[in-house]
Amino acid sequence: MSSKPNVSIVLSTYNQPAWLEKALWGWEAQQDRDFEVVIADDGSRDETRETIDRLREETGLAIRHVWHEDDGFRKSEILNKAIEASSGGYLVFSDGDCIPRADFIGVHMAFAEPGHFLSGGYFKLNAEVSNLISRDDVKSGRFIDPAWLKSHGVRGGLKMLKLSAGERLAPLLNATTTTKATWNGHNSSGFKSDLVGVNGFDERMGYGGQDRELGERLMNRGLRGKQIRHSTVCVHLDHGRPWRTRAGLDHNAQIRRATRAERSVWTEHGIRKAAQNS
Repeated sequence: MSSKPNVSIVLSTYNQPAWLEKALWGWEAQQDRDFEVVIADDGSRDETRETIDRLREETGLAIRHVWHEDDGFRKSEILNKAIEASSGGYLVFSDGDCIPRADFIGVHMAFAEPGHFLSGGYFKLNAEVSNLISRDDVKSGRFIDPAWLKSHGVRGGLKMLKLSAGERLAPLLNATTTTKATWNGHNSSGFKSDLVGVNGFDERMGYGGQDRELGERLMNRGLRGKQIRHSTVCVHLDHGRPWRTRAGLDHNAQIRRATRAERSVWTEHGIRKAAQNS
């Protein structure tokens, strides 16, 4: 592996070491291994650091652990620190509670294009199956096989197509879906220069919509979202969201409305705090 990989995987996490371990198994199983993992840790306890140190040795992955003290939900801030710490020119974002399919990086790199960001999909699992998934399930690819999931009681209907669409069907589904190509924290990617060019994530924003707001500034800057939700996918492990509040969602919605109305391309509350434009 090169000392400065061209691709950096940015994963957010907070006190979910068991889920983070399963996610890292997925990155260990990638067909394309020329990347680093940058973990954006929003103040987890020592158990997460210990898990990362162990998995760094077990998987052989190049892992950077970017951490700050726990002071409430500050995901946007730690993601900005992870962007700064990343060495890749192209950044793929996911979460520490999402397990990627083995072709995840390869597909992102195949679709990467200047002037665009990529918008991928996910399939949400229930708590029982989330806990059941083993390292061998991830290594073998069973964890994302619709037949295996159905055998364990998972029912997804048409959403299962995201797991099974092949090279022929996926482009058609991408082109016909009514879902917009938005920046999604669980599965999106773009050039680091573009993310820095809009000053990263808006650190005023708590849970709910901070990823979409970043994507809106990218689009205001002239980038286009490219839909790949059926071409590359991850499974989302079940967990609660105690940090979700109505007041926080309303606050974030207000910021997003301003971003759209003013066609903002820059936030003064991002990577660089000085008032300036790119």
